[in-house]
Amino acid sequence: MLAQEESRELGHDHIGTEHILLGLIREEDGIASKALTDAGVTLDAARKQVETDIGRGEPEPKRRSGKRWRRHVPFTPRSKKTMELALREALGLGHNYIGTEHLLLGLISLGEGAGLEALTSLGADPAQ
Repeated sequence: MLAQEESRELGHDHIGTEHILLGLIREEDGIASKALTDAGVTLDAARKQVETDIGRGEPEPKRRSGKRWRRHVPFTPRSKKTMELALREALGLGHNYIGTEHLLLGLISLGEGAGLEALTSLGADPAQ
């Protein structure tokens, strides 16, 4: 949900690995957020990096009531693969849930994508 919100906020028409990264940072109680914060990655810096790398799209149009239309925002193939890899990470660790830590591991083990590029641009070492 947080990745979807980030995508909409940036005016993007998809949920990519970059939005998953932003969502992981926003989930402040999650293990991934703590790990990213410890690595010096902040939400503001990550948003700016994503905006630099990807740009901003058009915001969702507003209805007469002032509320925004809510359109379906699809996942990209890489973000789907990230979630599949997160499942594999969770199963490999013997966990019966998928947490933010598994999603971060999935994003890193994908080895490509705007989310990983943003991380490395911010000085985070994926191996760490």
